[in-house]
Amino acid sequence: MSKIVVVDDSYADLQLIEGFLKSGHHTVVAYMNAENLEDKVAAERPDLVILDVIMPGRNGFQACRDLKGDARSKDIPIVLCTSKGQESDKFWGKQQGANGYVVKPFKAEELLAAVQKALG
Repeated sequence: MSKIVVVDDSYADLQLIEGFLKSGHHTVVAYMNAENLEDKVAAERPDLVILDVIMPGRNGFQACRDLKGDARSKDIPIVLCTSKGQESDKFWGKQQGANGYVVKPFKAEELLAAVQKALG
């Protein structure tokens, strides 16, 4: 069982992702924005972070880059979970340090497979 931090500005998407992850026996800590995310992740010490890309304030690409640049969280795998499904978006996500990419809408199996792959 892994501890996973999920960040998404949509409450409905947070609930959906949390439900899928809990069905996979993961513990979930959810946030509605990426504000102070580095400190939150450092305090929670999760095994994985799932980030939405399109959020007000700091978007998921920026948050991913910042987490990977922070010594406290640089080794934590990150899966981007977003409606941005173009190949250029996936490429850009990898450039920011993402370990996985899931395009909304998705099935539980897709999310859990990306989580397992990112966790190794």
